[in-house]
Amino acid sequence: MRKLCHGLTPLLVMAMLLLAGCSDSPAPVSDSGDNEKPSYPVTWRFALEEIEGSVQHRYALELKNRIESISDGNIVIDIFPYGSIGTSLQLTDLAQEGSVHLAFASPGHLADVIPEVGVFTLHYLLSDSEAVNRDILASEELMQLFREPYAEQNLKLLGFVPEGWMVWTANKPLKTPADFEGLTIRTMASDIAAEAYKAYGATPSPAPFSQVYSDLQLRRIDGQANPVFAIEEMGFYEVQNTMTFAKPAQFVSSVVSNKTWFDALPEDQKRWLEDALDEVAPLAYEVQAELNASRLEVIRENSSIRTVELTEEERDRFRNASLPVRQAYIGIAGERGEAILEQLREMVDEAEAETPAPGATSQ
Repeated sequence: MRKLCHGLTPLLVMAMLLLAGCSDSPAPVSDSGDNEKPSYPVTWRFALEEIEGSVQHRYALELKNRIESISDGNIVIDIFPYGSIGTSLQLTDLAQEGSVHLAFASPGHLADVIPEVGVFTLHYLLSDSEAVNRDILASEELMQLFREPYAEQNLKLLGFVPEGWMVWTANKPLKTPADFEGLTIRTMASDIAAEAYKAYGATPSPAPFSQVYSDLQLRRIDGQANPVFAIEEMGFYEVQNTMTFAKPAQFVSSVVSNKTWFDALPEDQKRWLEDALDEVAPLAYEVQAELNASRLEVIRENSSIRTVELTEEERDRFRNASLPVRQAYIGIAGERGEAILEQLREMVDEAEAETPAPGATSQ
């Protein structure tokens, strides 16, 4: 399935990019030893897994503004929202091949390529504290854990971007694991993402993001999970009547580049990119918090959807039911994945001890 875009799709993508007026690639780095300067401006292509107006789109716009300013217009970023050049699975392939230079890559599908990153789809692993999660996801220690697995797939990991808590939608409240029994729920493509819901008794149904609305409308599936902003912008609340807030996991995406391309960049371009990424990183938290809060108000104003927030006792039932999935993750991700899981748990425990927060728990 991952190889779907390896035949005709890259040709179609390149034709679309050329029609869009984009340069094919940055100017090549000279091997002559003459330190030949690239011909500016240089265009970089940034592919998103979400549509315009999303967290990823806002992030990409901020990165575009920052790097074009830092580089005095020498770098231009062309942004390609979801659906314009491919699905999430295809975007990862295009980044690996170098057809796009920058891309978002979410663990929910990337874990079939880089099993270790599936740790972010495990439920009740990260802290309930936003401050704790912010520090961990931005830490060099966490980045170091994943650099090698990404590099093995010719991807350069540039950062993790949290997009808010996953919220369950269905046509009934989901207050206990028993409520998932017999429920067909859309998941992203990876086996680990599916295992999280099998543990509750649900039947996972992997599907592209763009297909979820019609699948819900036609009752091919009974529910789905996404941050609030995505539920609003994709209209899922129009075809579901209940949103359950259980805080099982944060939606964590990663920003990547083609590694070969990144390694070949002139030093000034690397510096511009790294400086722009550093400047944008803190804004991701503000953007996701603002979007998720404002979009929830939009949903409430435009529908009669019911919102259910689980108690800590109810969340504990899901937490306990989710624990066996960690062993399934280790079975898929191997020794390196096990080491990452243990280190991430230690990071959460240590950070929570230093930053106590009401209701913060970790197992």
